Amino acid sequence: MAETFRFKQFSVEQDRCAMKIGTDGVLLGAWTPLKHQPETILDIGAGTGIISLMLAQRTADMSIFADIEAIELDEDAYEQCVENFENSPWGDRIFCYHAGFDEFVDEIEEPYDLIVSNPPFYSENVTSGDASRDIARQNNSLPFEELLVGVAKLLSTKGRFCCIIPHKEEITFLEMAKDLNLFPKKMTQVKGREGSEFKRTLLELTNAESVPKISELTIEIERHHYTKEYIDLTKDFYLKM
Repeated sequence: MAETFRFKQFSVEQDRCAMKIGTDGVLLGAWTPLKHQPETILDIGAGTGIISLMLAQRTADMSIFADIEAIELDEDAYEQCVENFENSPWGDRIFCYHAGFDEFVDEIEEPYDLIVSNPPFYSENVTSGDASRDIARQNNSLPFEELLVGVAKLLSTKGRFCCIIPHKEEITFLEMAKDLNLFPKKMTQVKGREGSEFKRTLLELTNAESVPKISELTIEIERHHYTKEYIDLTKDFYLKM
């Protein structure tokens, strides 16, 4: 039985992907700033392709006809990502490579104006009984340091790197980024509900050091009752927003 997730302008099949569509990916796809009008975009660890598809929709709506490339290591996820791209309205400008990030970095010569990633972030060994899902969730398959080193090599001079990470990893991640001359331009700290702890941090990093714009985002007021800020951020995508 297919697992189809329908958005306003496209649908995503995810039955062969270890990591299903979740709030993190949707947040990153909707939040990523595009004011610098990127001509080339890279999605690292594409999974279903959801972030690439959201960026394709957003750039089309802004008349930015960016070329979007994605990479995915898992074979099943890669094949499904390709199908999701081909079945979307933007199949002519989204492409997915079946590759690991390290080999991809070694082969690519042209830099990217925007790089996005919803990276694996469980530093602990988490066992769910599903090997593909465990690999997708654990950052020993793509450590933050390896991710940042590759991004630093692939980013254009005007480029932006946007990602979503656990809030508890924020300080360590930013210290690693600074060592590679990547600095925060925008940060949004995310919590599930008012009064709860921050769970995630959305980051925009650039090659230029500046005072970052820092904000907060709360997703729900109560179960399935969303805040205005979250609705405003995602209403162009979710069917029921």
